Amino acid sequence: MVNFAAVLTGKVPVNLNYTTSNEVLASSATQCELKTVVTSRAFLERVPLQMPVPTLLLEEISANPRPAEKLMALLLAWLLPARWLERAVGQQMPAKLDDLATVIFSSGSTGDPKGVMLSHYNIASNIDQIAQTFMLGSQDRLLGVLPFFHSFGFTVTLWLPAVLGVGVVYHPNPLDLTAISELVRKHRVTFLLATPTFLQAYIRRCQPEDFGSLQFVLVGAEKLPERLAFAFEDQFGIRPLEGYGCTECSPVVSVNTRDFRAPGFRQVGAKRGSIGHPLPGVSVRIEDPDTGTPVGAGQPGLLLVHGPNVMQGYLGRPDKTSEVLRDGWYVTGDIAAIDEDGFLTITDRLSRFSKIGGEMVPHVKVEDKLHELAGATDQTFVVTSVPDPKKGERLVVLHTLPEAKLRACLEKLNESGLPNLWLPGPNQFFAVESFPHHGTGKLDLRKVRDIAVQFSCAE
Repeated sequence: MVNFAAVLTGKVPVNLNYTTSNEVLASSATQCELKTVVTSRAFLERVPLQMPVPTLLLEEISANPRPAEKLMALLLAWLLPARWLERAVGQQMPAKLDDLATVIFSSGSTGDPKGVMLSHYNIASNIDQIAQTFMLGSQDRLLGVLPFFHSFGFTVTLWLPAVLGVGVVYHPNPLDLTAISELVRKHRVTFLLATPTFLQAYIRRCQPEDFGSLQFVLVGAEKLPERLAFAFEDQFGIRPLEGYGCTECSPVVSVNTRDFRAPGFRQVGAKRGSIGHPLPGVSVRIEDPDTGTPVGAGQPGLLLVHGPNVMQGYLGRPDKTSEVLRDGWYVTGDIAAIDEDGFLTITDRLSRFSKIGGEMVPHVKVEDKLHELAGATDQTFVVTSVPDPKKGERLVVLHTLPEAKLRACLEKLNESGLPNLWLPGPNQFFAVESFPHHGTGKLDLRKVRDIAVQFSCAE
């Protein structure tokens, strides 16, 4: 409601990431020149944070409204046309398409968070693109568990229901499995938005009948491993559809969807292992990372995106903006390929390669092979790298396997078919209790690398 009120009164809401450090919060507030934070006492009691600017507590603002105020609000909502209602709540001039709608700070999984400036046009176009792809209507119900400081949560679970008239059920914790099961079942949720991390938890704790109403399970934020997709489909009877997006694209770029079937006709909507087709109005280009020349179908290269959902730029960072925006094309930093049917596949992040002995080694492919050898469904291995004086870098693997199972996996590794340069040394596997994640469920790759460096220095 605070987000809606801010936009209606011509303000620019900035939803701060409450899972990050106080230093990052202070930096975000400084970059945006925030004057006030609206929060609640109940929230601050559960998540103790140092607010970087003065706060307004919702309990105090909304305490004991007078009967006349309630009556006036009810009459305004019922009787006034939308245009008059906007004026009544203080909006002087309606927002223009290119006006700033919000600033969302990137998760910082591979670097320092930056403030992504998204316009009303960016967000509205992405909502329209998603609506066309899934043909959402009043009969649908979304489960809103992604935080609003995440671009997917802001666009898809906050604004899409309000714009399209789609039902939505909110809950603040995507890993409160008892509540998630009850809400999906009770409200007959049809559209579940999740990350691979959340799917792993649902497989362990939720029952098949809990998710019986679901028509779509859309997964993003990280690559969806095939082993996890199969495990979820086996348990719940519904295939997770992988999509792809980034904060800088408001966020959805491409998605798998259902096949379209009719007498004598079938249009394939999804391919396993792919991130689907680009959304309507989105163009993609795959080019050689070094030369910038386009590559052929099926060949991996750097992914660039163009469309109405591409951001205005980074707040106060024209240098960083110019690095990723080229003539309206956004340089994602991801390595992808597009097949003859137009389906995209992400093979790795450019930042998730190590240059070892002059050769580029992809972390994700090594991770996938390790999971295959261990027969693991859950995220059990994370590959990163640390500096090496002889070869430039060397691979380090964090894992959660018991020692006996790790030894069995390592015995198979030399016969796995991976090139020798791709094989982590047996002494480069380090056990951890769990992997660090952001509040959005995405793996915190920067912290992963910090942990790997600590282990390497302790050797």
